[in-house]
Amino acid sequence: MVSNFGHKKDIIFMRQAMMQARLALKHEEVPVGAIVVSPEGIIIGRGYNQTEKRSCQAFHAEMIAITKAGRTMNDWRLCGCWVYVTLEPCCMCMNLITLSRCAGVVYGARSPLFGYQLVDKDRGFWVYNEDVVKIVEGVCAEEASALLKGFFKVRRLKKKEEL
Repeated sequence: MVSNFGHKKDIIFMRQAMMQARLALKHEEVPVGAIVVSPEGIIIGRGYNQTEKRSCQAFHAEMIAITKAGRTMNDWRLCGCWVYVTLEPCCMCMNLITLSRCAGVVYGARSPLFGYQLVDKDRGFWVYNEDVVKIVEGVCAEEASALLKGFFKVRRLKKKEEL
């Protein structure tokens, strides 16, 4: 599956989200970036993780980008907009995407621990309904994954040095 913009545009927009992830890395945050794209293909919101700086989980990249998009549009309803994020959204962010009336989400790397799509239907967890928000996975996944792996490798090395 691809977004309404097509595969080539998905890559271009994901590269913009990757630029946001690099800003997070520069600020010693988990390198996750997000953008919101209007139905016309214009970037209307950008964000990167700021949970460490703001000491709160509410400051995920998606949350910041959607907040900025709402201000840009002067409306909390982002009908027809697509969210591009470098890491699979968590349940908090996926629900914000849904409540914001976004058309879809395109993400890069999977999140085995906290990714929203990995809930298990057989164990009784609610599984996300793709009829509400379209999901495109794996766009620039290797690049996004490498950035995250590099960040956590450095973090683990720093912790070992501190011991």
